[in-house]
Amino acid sequence: MKKAALGLLVVLLSFPSVLCAQKPDFAANPSANPQTIPVSQIHTGMHGIAYTVFEGVKPESMDVEVLGVLHNVNGPKGDVILVRLHGQKVEYTGVVAGMSGSPVYIDGKLAGALAFRIGEFSKEPIAGVTPIADMLEINALDRSPAEETAATKPAMNAVAGKTASPGEGSTLPGSLQNSGADGFANYLKPIETPLVFNGFSQEAIQMFAGQLGSAGIVPVMGAGSMSEDKQPDPVVPGSAISAVLVRGDMNIEATCTVTYVDPQRLLACGHPLLQFGSVDLPMNKAQVLATLPSPLNAFKIVNTTEPVGTFVQDRHTGIMGLFDRQPEMIPVTLNIHSSMGEKQFHYEVLNNPKLTPVALMVTVFNALHGVNEFGEEITYRLKGSIGVKGFPDVNMSNMFAPADGSQPAAMQAASSLGERFGRIYDNPYNAAAVDGVKLDFDLVRERRWAHLESARTDVTEARPGDEVMLETVLAPYRGERIVQQLPVKIPTSASKGTLRILVCDGDTLDHLSRTSAAFGRKLDLASTISLLNKEHSNNRVYVSLLEADPEVRVADKVMPTLPISIMNVMDGMRSNQEMIVSGESNVDETETVPLDYVVSGAQLLTVTIK
Repeated sequence: MKKAALGLLVVLLSFPSVLCAQKPDFAANPSANPQTIPVSQIHTGMHGIAYTVFEGVKPESMDVEVLGVLHNVNGPKGDVILVRLHGQKVEYTGVVAGMSGSPVYIDGKLAGALAFRIGEFSKEPIAGVTPIADMLEINALDRSPAEETAATKPAMNAVAGKTASPGEGSTLPGSLQNSGADGFANYLKPIETPLVFNGFSQEAIQMFAGQLGSAGIVPVMGAGSMSEDKQPDPVVPGSAISAVLVRGDMNIEATCTVTYVDPQRLLACGHPLLQFGSVDLPMNKAQVLATLPSPLNAFKIVNTTEPVGTFVQDRHTGIMGLFDRQPEMIPVTLNIHSSMGEKQFHYEVLNNPKLTPVALMVTVFNALHGVNEFGEEITYRLKGSIGVKGFPDVNMSNMFAPADGSQPAAMQAASSLGERFGRIYDNPYNAAAVDGVKLDFDLVRERRWAHLESARTDVTEARPGDEVMLETVLAPYRGERIVQQLPVKIPTSASKGTLRILVCDGDTLDHLSRTSAAFGRKLDLASTISLLNKEHSNNRVYVSLLEADPEVRVADKVMPTLPISIMNVMDGMRSNQEMIVSGESNVDETETVPLDYVVSGAQLLTVTIK
């Protein structure tokens, strides 16, 4: 009897230690390297525990039941551990956006991170776990980008794709009726990581939802906020953590859950945010205000707080951040001048070739759309610059006004900026280090748009060296016709025959220089910036004299009317990536003074040279 009692006492005394093995004490030592368990030791029927924050900052536990291991469903050799979650809260909320990265422990050892969910309207909280061994492969020293197609296209069917918004993807395939791994693979998709917009209008988000959605992130407006308030609780596995894309007078941040922490780094999410490879994003602590249950789109409402480091990797199996490291963001100063005074916005955006253009477009549109003077009949005059380290500034001077069937003027202005950023980043020779953007908009409360209605010359024949008078007629929106006369001198080198005269707006002239199939060839950054600074303003009328002689463009340099002998020599250089040959030369160009209208339209005239 005494031996039985002694045995029972031993069991009771040892029971707390078993519980401690199942529930690691993060508060006591949040940076301790945990023991891990390989996928090969995990089998159906095992039980464990997972941690996530439902409210506040302290992780809460959920019971985990292993359903099995799905092999090769997350890419080649990409195993996923299939689990069912138990607990009062998780059974009520289900698997929610922001839960990805929640650490899963089996036998007291770290098995991986919650990263995938099953279907859309699942009645049970069944999830997929990314094995921790795959996440620990992420290396801070890796400077390579991820595959370009993965960064630009939404993942519809691939399990390993970036986070997809609810309901995204093709119709449910018939194979889902199977109980095997193939059926689960088709259902399996990354848990959403909400991209929270603070300080944005609903229209701004809707305008760019498609472009942001193509990056695979759920846009959520105003579900939380951002500040640099101190949050004394340490970052531990199960804590909420935010990656910041824009901060300042407007904020955009994505929040998931921490999986692993050591003194130098942390791992989170268990799947990519954008799969951009090497990144440079602020890493901030986060506080969960509430977890919103919903069969369609359950998510955490989050306040992002103090910075703790920088996310440096965004990879197939998770994201990695380094502590005590400052990110390099792009500062933006945006001024809007109107009859009601001046409004100024200061914010910073991430420096990333794929997402920076979209982030700038949505923030600029949002700022213009958010002032009281915004309306359908508004015209904007823009003067600004983009600073690039080691290169001349990219200067911008244009007008934007609504025209029949065109985009709103604010959208045109935002798209113009995004297009310039896209070209700055899109070259294979130099990594563009943008160090600042300055934008000044003058707001005019009327539609300042004019169409080039007609153009004519005072003669039909001329000799080299003659001056021809050109007359243009502009038809403004709901205004009187504007007639302008412009003297054009025929070059002394003009050949006998037909001389074509192109009268057009600046956008048409720039477009013609880009119509050659060879224009798609990539230029170095210096040549790209030079070409951007040579682009024509859209508030003038331009007159170009075109001769039927070949013209060669090498990078940003133009060589018009080349003799046949020179062309024969240069013909062997056509394979040069920066050389473009066209059959017509722009031998002279004249322009009007700046007009207070956005000019559109083109006319083609001919003059016979005797």
